[in-house]
Amino acid sequence: MPERDLQFLAELAAQLRVDSVRAAAAAGSGHPTSSMSAADLMAVLFSCHLRYDFTHPHNPGNDHLIFSKGHASPLLYALYKAAGAIDDDELLTFRKRGSRLEGHPTPRLPWVDVATGSLGQGLPVGVGVAMAGRLERLPYHVWVLCGDSELAEGSIWEAAEHAGAEGLANLTVIVDVNRLGQRGPTRHGWDTGAYARRFGAFGWHTIEIDGHDPGQIDYALGDACNTRRRPTVILAKTRKGEGVVEVENREGAHGKALKDPERAVEELGGVRSLHVEVRRPEDVPEPHRFETRMSAPPEYRVGDEVATREAFGAALAALGEARGDVVVLDGEVADSTKTEAFADACPERFFEMYIAEQQLVAAAVGLQVRGWKPYAATFAAFLTRAYDFIRMAGVSKASIRLVGSHAGVSIGEDGPSQMGLEDLAMMRAVYGSTVLYPCDANQAAALTTEMADVSGVSYLRTTRGGTPVIYQPGERFPVGGSRVLRRSPEDRATIVAAGVTVHEALAAADDLAASGVPVGVIDMYSIKPIDAAALVEAATTTGTLITVEDHRAEGGLGDAVLDAVGELGPRVVKLAVRGLPASATPEEQLADARIDRHAIADTVKRLL
Repeated sequence: MPERDLQFLAELAAQLRVDSVRAAAAAGSGHPTSSMSAADLMAVLFSCHLRYDFTHPHNPGNDHLIFSKGHASPLLYALYKAAGAIDDDELLTFRKRGSRLEGHPTPRLPWVDVATGSLGQGLPVGVGVAMAGRLERLPYHVWVLCGDSELAEGSIWEAAEHAGAEGLANLTVIVDVNRLGQRGPTRHGWDTGAYARRFGAFGWHTIEIDGHDPGQIDYALGDACNTRRRPTVILAKTRKGEGVVEVENREGAHGKALKDPERAVEELGGVRSLHVEVRRPEDVPEPHRFETRMSAPPEYRVGDEVATREAFGAALAALGEARGDVVVLDGEVADSTKTEAFADACPERFFEMYIAEQQLVAAAVGLQVRGWKPYAATFAAFLTRAYDFIRMAGVSKASIRLVGSHAGVSIGEDGPSQMGLEDLAMMRAVYGSTVLYPCDANQAAALTTEMADVSGVSYLRTTRGGTPVIYQPGERFPVGGSRVLRRSPEDRATIVAAGVTVHEALAAADDLAASGVPVGVIDMYSIKPIDAAALVEAATTTGTLITVEDHRAEGGLGDAVLDAVGELGPRVVKLAVRGLPASATPEEQLADARIDRHAIADTVKRLL
């Protein structure tokens, strides 16, 4: 590389350090030292290798840059300033109320794909974006900046194994090995070989460099772009707080604005106003999309017994044939979740993620960055492993569709380790989420199709065992709706149920009616958003609501109902799973949990 270019890169890196210090100083907080260590790496990437059109963030040829070490946001914003995407005045609004420049990056900025800051997530999401590149037949590259501390996260190695096994050559991870974490040294310090051996074992091309040498950085980035059939990791030895004696390679400086920022700026050579002309991508064809054909959703006869997971699988396969933007990911349980039907119908758009639920959800987030409609399925209980990724998907306002099968005690003999009993609560708590729980096959099929155009994180809960079909084929079930299944002017109470407990509620209502105690029944298939109008009407006419759910008492259907009608003051009684289940038949499980038809009828009689 010519000497003049090396000089420019050194000056640009100094500018990035200065602006990181200034931004944190203006905010009085932030992570300038974590930004300063990676400044040379990003200066070379932006100047020589990144292909991005800042005026058109949705250009299909744009590379993707994900700051997995999201706390280094001052560096990212300094890069945006150098590229002309923001000005100096906006840079100094860092972390202030109303600013787009938040403490950790979010898609409030159009050049940020996903929210980061929960460490260990950028690489798994980058894997999903790289997977999309294969589907689209486009040459864009995915760059991920990681810190060395986050390489202790298991999710990093889920991603490393998947990317290596798939040979994702369009993915490069740059690891800022600055030796220091938040409270002290990292496990491996500057031993880049320790990390190289791990990545190499997963089939990655590994490069170890001095992260403050622009020539070495340039060579490594170019080598990554030219590597075929496997992803690349660049392990860059750096110094935290590089360039300022007060903080360089010193413990105790993490996550703090510098004590004397003016002196630090002077030590770094003063404020600069260099501009880097990030090269725009070459013109590329439109992203590849798949051919579609007319395909009708499955239909089931009223009275038949069909598991909602079966209907979900069949509906998903039909949806995939009708829509070329639908993709499906499964956690090595496709024969149980029934996504295998989609795999047979649309094999190129089905992704086996194996038993790696964090990578399962992260890949879905990455695929939706590129406009795909991902459905990710596993047992409801196992989605708890990936909850931080689901939470961060909400922060990103990512549109992903999660499906949890084998939920509740009604799965039967497998016992409590397999029973999703917390899923409704955790999904309701996600920002902007939608939570759906169908009770029969036709409803499950309709909601599967409905989810395709739902924004944000949506969740469908399916059931292992067969349940009676009670709705006619072709009926619609809008998100936010419900169905009143029993109602009369004489109703003494209203039973609110969802999923398997709808059938128990109907049986209990029939038994109670035979003994002269009429009650209403509402199928609350949309738990979030919930049909508050239907609940308010029931609460004001009968005065008593009894919620029944195959879920823990905390945070599920009962609490959703209470949230909707609590200010009105009706009596709300929650029947839910309160004990620790053991192995038993589905019928015995419902009885033991006191959520079966007999328990419902007994509760009504006791209350009246």
